[in-house]
Amino acid sequence: MSHPSRRLDDAVHQRTRLGILAVLCEGGRADFAYLRDTLELTDGNLSRNLSRLEEAGYLTMEKVLDGRRPRTWLAATPAGRDALNDEIAALHEIIDGVGARSPRRVGRPLTDPA
Repeated sequence: MSHPSRRLDDAVHQRTRLGILAVLCEGGRADFAYLRDTLELTDGNLSRNLSRLEEAGYLTMEKVLDGRRPRTWLAATPAGRDALNDEIAALHEIIDGVGARSPRRVGRPLTDPA
């Protein structure tokens, strides 16, 4: 059986993309400005990461006009929600393995016999 870290999804695991999916799965959908401000990102950084998630099929983007102002709405797809849930499950397994099944406590040197 392979280590749970092998199941981490590169498209999701990166900190910014993980944050984007978490926000979208919590609230259903959000606009670009809300995500940018909540995650404290630049427009360019958010755009690059949104594109990566969209290419993976994990979110949808809808561009609309709000009066004269363009607005981009984002939502996690079912595949995006599944990917986030899978990521969380794998992280839980990793954490549980380090804490419960490891013969040594985290932070102790490997040469410590205790």
